[in-house]
Amino acid sequence: MDERQTLDELLAIMHEHDLDRLKVKVGDAYYELVRREAGAPVSYMAPPSAAPSAAGAPGMAAPANVKKVTAPLTGVFYRSPSSDAEPFVTEGSHVESGALLCILEAMKLFNEIQSEFAGTVVRIVPENGQLVSQGDELFWIGP
Repeated sequence: MDERQTLDELLAIMHEHDLDRLKVKVGDAYYELVRREAGAPVSYMAPPSAAPSAAGAPGMAAPANVKKVTAPLTGVFYRSPSSDAEPFVTEGSHVESGALLCILEAMKLFNEIQSEFAGTVVRIVPENGQLVSQGDELFWIGP
């Protein structure tokens, strides 16, 4: 897939989900798209070569006793079934193995992501509505 196709697809995701900002790493390329007001000046800054992935804060490492739930596929991360519904879990929630944690939307399909671990949700890594890539950390589950 060429860069123009990738940008077109990312822009389509932004418009479809009414996102103001989208950060994503596709292969070795890092993209950050920001919606701006019409008529606002446009500036471009080349991203650093070692830019962080979309779903991780740089320098943040999980403690040794924390288990990570990662994205099984690339999609848009949703914490709740709809914008007016309560999130499935919050930081501090106790979950059992098999508990529903979030939804990843990929190609108009809503995929329910369940916890493989019992414990307490220590951290929710991506923001609601953020595009995550396969393998990105979604949740940290502690003892």
